[in-house]
Amino acid sequence: MFRLWARTFRDNHMLQDTCIEDNSSDTRTHKVFNALDEVCYQFDLGKPVWLNKTISEFKRHRKARFTQDNFIETIDFDYLEIQVIEED
Repeated sequence: MFRLWARTFRDNHMLQDTCIEDNSSDTRTHKVFNALDEVCYQFDLGKPVWLNKTISEFKRHRKARFTQDNFIETIDFDYLEIQVIEED
């Protein structure tokens, strides 16, 4: 089972969170992108852009933060954080 936890924060307070599960046989990369698509749908957000710093952070810590720099439209929170909490 693959699970990804997503949260939005403003002023160091969590505004909303969700956990996405994926039991498919897709690759890890596809599971991450599919889960992020689902998070953006649930939170009514545009899809963030993966910058080089975001990719390296995700590779090192299995966690990434998407700030205003990652979004085309204006966001009403400080950052969106995703974290892989379980992998098969």
